[in-house]
Amino acid sequence: MKSQSIYAQLATLFEYPGENYVSRAKQCAERVSREQQGSAALEEFCAAIDGKSSDELQELFTQTFDLNPVCTLEIGWHLYGEDYQRGEFLVKMRQQLRTHEVKESQELPDHLTHALQLLASMEDEEAAAFAGQFLLPALDKMRSGWRDNRNAFAALLDSTFALLKSHYHFEPVQPLRTVPALRVLR
Repeated sequence: MKSQSIYAQLATLFEYPGENYVSRAKQCAERVSREQQGSAALEEFCAAIDGKSSDELQELFTQTFDLNPVCTLEIGWHLYGEDYQRGEFLVKMRQQLRTHEVKESQELPDHLTHALQLLASMEDEEAAAFAGQFLLPALDKMRSGWRDNRNAFAALLDSTFALLKSHYHFEPVQPLRTVPALRVLR
């Protein structure tokens, strides 16, 4: 579980940018560089945002994630769209957040920030199942939307995907028809 704590640090980069956002990104890049996987993309992200003001970062973040449905940060939307299963997934995510004592923000329970923090709090076997069934497929779908119109945040997504993929098994699969159980191993 110790190596998973990097995901809690990465989660902060998917929050709305504040005053010290660039320095947090650089600290995260230093840590990821020790992991090797995903470090080049995260360094690309840091280089692209270096020197940008908080206002510029906030505008880019909003354009990227809030105004672009292809890249919304709610992983349940990428897995289930607006189907009933997404509602079921939201309920299960909220239960997992409570079980693992992950504090919710104003975002929905399936927001990537919550999912990465949840991953960091899980035991190894549970984390592997969660990453393989939910996080990696959602991130893979998000990344596919960047083929034509790439910006700095595409590199952040690529880095997160590469790091997860280096720790957890991933096979691209067909869209999920039902919501698998989110197992609690405690």
